[in-house]
Amino acid sequence: MHYPNGKKRMTTNQYKNTMNQPTNFGKRGMTLENDINETNKYYLERNLAVVHKKPTPVQIVQVDYPKRSAAVIREAYFKQASTTDYNGLYKGKYIDFEAKETRSRTSFPLANIHQHQVDHMKSVAAHDGICFLIIRLQNQEESFLLPAEQFFPYWDQQFQGGRKSIPINAIKEHGFKIPFSLQAKVDYLKVIDQVYF
Repeated sequence: MHYPNGKKRMTTNQYKNTMNQPTNFGKRGMTLENDINETNKYYLERNLAVVHKKPTPVQIVQVDYPKRSAAVIREAYFKQASTTDYNGLYKGKYIDFEAKETRSRTSFPLANIHQHQVDHMKSVAAHDGICFLIIRLQNQEESFLLPAEQFFPYWDQQFQGGRKSIPINAIKEHGFKIPFSLQAKVDYLKVIDQVYF
């Protein structure tokens, strides 16, 4: 039996085989990024803000051409460490933020952030830019905006014998829940208005 999209119906045994496949963590965080990208497109179309995802600079070393129309990258390297995921302008202010997801029910691991990203965030904050983390708690289906000023103490304390994670309760206490709507799935501008303006 074929469905209208042309694909065959999956048999019970085929479905069971897919359930035994190892979990791929390579695209973790992509749903949050997709939601933010859609939200940014919505903001741009309505002239509310100009915010874009920063491309990661990559040096391509080897490319194979198995077909004329299809190139396959065999070897590539990051040119330099990237900074944060997103930057742009809102109400005349520079905004810069990192987007992360966690499945943990108890804490957000600081290992998800890198030193060069924190250094960049501290520079943005020092120049009076709006800088923050968007953290999605996957198990609770909630997203929070955590201002950089609230994040920095947790980052610094880990090097002085402190925790290497931020408790979920602290994110909820010091962060701001981001509302969800059909047009703006991660409507962080509403929180920015509340916190920074």
